[in-house]
Amino acid sequence: MSFLHFLIRISILGFFAGLWLAAGVYLYLSPNLPDVETLRDVKLQTPMRVYTREGDLIGQFGEQKRSPLVFEDIPDQFVKALLAAEDDSFFEHRGIDVMGLARAVSELVLTGQKGSGGSTLTMQVARNYFLSLERTFMRKFNEILLAIEIERALDKEEIFELYFNRVFLGHRAYGFEAASQVYYGKGMDQLSLAQHAMLAGIPKAPSRNNPVSGPEAGKDRRNWIAGRMLTLGYITPEQHAEVLTAPVLAELHGAKISFAAHYAAEMARQRMLNRYGMSAYNDGYHVYTTISTELQQVAREALIEGLFTYDGRHGYRGPEQRWPLTDDPDTDSLAYWGDKLRKIPEVAGQTPAVVTEVLEDRVVVLLKDGSASELLWENGMAEVRPYVTENSRESSPETPQELFTPGDLIRLNSNEQGRWQLSQIPAAQSALVSLNPDNGAIVSIVGGMGFELSKFNRATQAMRQPGSNFKPFLYSAALEEGFTAASIINDAPVVMADSSLEDVWRPENDGGVFHGPTRLRWALTKSRNLVSIRLLQQLGARKLITAAERYGFDTADFSPDLSLALGTHAMSPLEVATGYAMLANGGYRVEPYLISRIDDISGEQVYEAKPLTVCRDCDDRPAPADAGELSMEEILAAQSKEKAELPAAPRVMEERINYIMNSVLQDVITRGTGRRALVLERGDLAGKTGTTNGPMDAWFSGYNRDVVTTTWVGFDNYTPLGRREFGGTAALPIWINYMREALKNSPDEKRVLPTGVVNVRIDPDTGMLAGSRQKNVVYEYFREEYVPQQGPDGEEAGSVGQGTDDLVRDIF
Repeated sequence: MSFLHFLIRISILGFFAGLWLAAGVYLYLSPNLPDVETLRDVKLQTPMRVYTREGDLIGQFGEQKRSPLVFEDIPDQFVKALLAAEDDSFFEHRGIDVMGLARAVSELVLTGQKGSGGSTLTMQVARNYFLSLERTFMRKFNEILLAIEIERALDKEEIFELYFNRVFLGHRAYGFEAASQVYYGKGMDQLSLAQHAMLAGIPKAPSRNNPVSGPEAGKDRRNWIAGRMLTLGYITPEQHAEVLTAPVLAELHGAKISFAAHYAAEMARQRMLNRYGMSAYNDGYHVYTTISTELQQVAREALIEGLFTYDGRHGYRGPEQRWPLTDDPDTDSLAYWGDKLRKIPEVAGQTPAVVTEVLEDRVVVLLKDGSASELLWENGMAEVRPYVTENSRESSPETPQELFTPGDLIRLNSNEQGRWQLSQIPAAQSALVSLNPDNGAIVSIVGGMGFELSKFNRATQAMRQPGSNFKPFLYSAALEEGFTAASIINDAPVVMADSSLEDVWRPENDGGVFHGPTRLRWALTKSRNLVSIRLLQQLGARKLITAAERYGFDTADFSPDLSLALGTHAMSPLEVATGYAMLANGGYRVEPYLISRIDDISGEQVYEAKPLTVCRDCDDRPAPADAGELSMEEILAAQSKEKAELPAAPRVMEERINYIMNSVLQDVITRGTGRRALVLERGDLAGKTGTTNGPMDAWFSGYNRDVVTTTWVGFDNYTPLGRREFGGTAALPIWINYMREALKNSPDEKRVLPTGVVNVRIDPDTGMLAGSRQKNVVYEYFREEYVPQQGPDGEEAGSVGQGTDDLVRDIF
């Protein structure tokens, strides 16, 4: 009895000592505990996702892969799997599992080693969100106290969500939904029981238990969890048996990008980084762009086809690389080549391969998957003509040995019969940008042959001379100064000693042919260089620069010399397309934009674009219905407020001049350098080719009222394209293939003739009004105040812009 009293007395003292210790620890630690209420507003590091306007994913940016779910969206089967793995009494305890902690302590005391552990899901939430991973008693006490506080502040479902969405699961996956996408390429709601059990087993050892890095360890953990689920009554014996026999099928999956729009996604990333800084990568923004899913794919396909067509005209340039046989006697050449080959990306459907053997009628090649295949001589090799220069090719080879040696890295594609044929990645590059002319929305943009080859976006970053693609803006400025489409300028040789140029300049027309006195309409239609130069001579470069700035061009670096007439100032395809948008929309200046709206991680809209938008009736909107009761100041204020709510694009070109210029640019397609576009069989298209000296750059910009598109082709290193290559041969085919699809839903409508524009008969040789009996006449549009006079028989009446043969001297 004395010993029993002693034990009771010791137990009571121990109990109070424990309470005293717990109270002391609480009083010591509680002031430094973080506020668990912050968990309600916790921001999980979630990557930024970029979408097309239709909602297709085109880019994901952020170090941590995460896809948060709310509790209601988490499959119940997985909830049970995770409870079986980590904390089967989660929904019963109040943050700590006393029996679990006691078991862990006893194992530590008896064995000296950490055993099963006693952490609940709530304690793991406390550790993941607030504490470090150091293994100390002080951290454990903090963890317990925080778990109790968390249980007081949040309900069980909220706590489960926090764990589900935060825990690290290997391969940069944070949270189970992200892990499901990374390892299986689908969401949690699409996984099997075996896959749920596999994921539930990862937290214990993320690097060792995940199904990619440690499939066997993961499988053992999965099977143990399935056994726990059976014991707890969560699953049936039949389900348990299915899990045990299920194979481990997992591989790493990237973000499910709907299609290749890398240049657009990268532009959105840069804009988000400028707006939000580094938080753009972690705050889970959903960025919706103006990109059209359908047209973006069409744009890429059109650009690639156009480059391959151009490349096919200039011959085979040989292998991309030459990999000699290895000198190491212990290394097999096939294995050596295979290792190097696996690092070579596939570009635009062109499969990389290594030549391993060259025979009389075929070439044996090694593919990326390690398999061997053959390139037969009869499948087009006999027609291959090697490249010599941009203007010449060698004759076709007679044997494969003339083209290949073992170790050559080449490209293949399959023909209609499924057989390999020789190909190559074009050395030339291209860009395409397409806008909605009424508000500047970028509906498609491709910055090069392939983002995997070069991240340089030629649509926005390449500054190239537009050549004749710039001439419509010169002619527009001239019309503003009183010239007409019928003004006569002499197409004749000139020698220019311009003080702003370094030497004497002798510009020429393409082909070296001169046509004498030429109407401006015909000169622009046929892209006559000398007419453009003489026109600028009479207009003055300063007036052109002033007009170009108003049209939307950055003229800060424009040099006020006569070479501007030939488009010598470098600019990007996006800038050129923006200028053509003004011509397409009736004369209003818009600004290109890519991001239409931004949603935060909770789906709340945090940004919406408000672009300058063409509002053709803004100036004619009626006053409010009760205008009779308002003063003029109040009416104007109301109209001003209405306009402010809809940012109206400013008019920068008179409607009548825009109409006349549009009709001239339509002639470029119907009878000028853009005739290839007649294949589209539309009457509302207008545009202009552009080819620079060399030729180094080939352009085509064209439009109707709904779509404006600019295409460019050239070499990054300014290699000439070839003497037979022009805007109409290299760039225009890309434009045609794109616009064929882009215009499908756009009605073919004629523009309405503006008030103050007249269409009269003129003499095509003089630009004057034709006589009533004259037969060789053409019709021309004029602003009514600039209709030319009719000259007497045999005499030409003077008109604004009539040409001269005087040589251009130092005119500035």
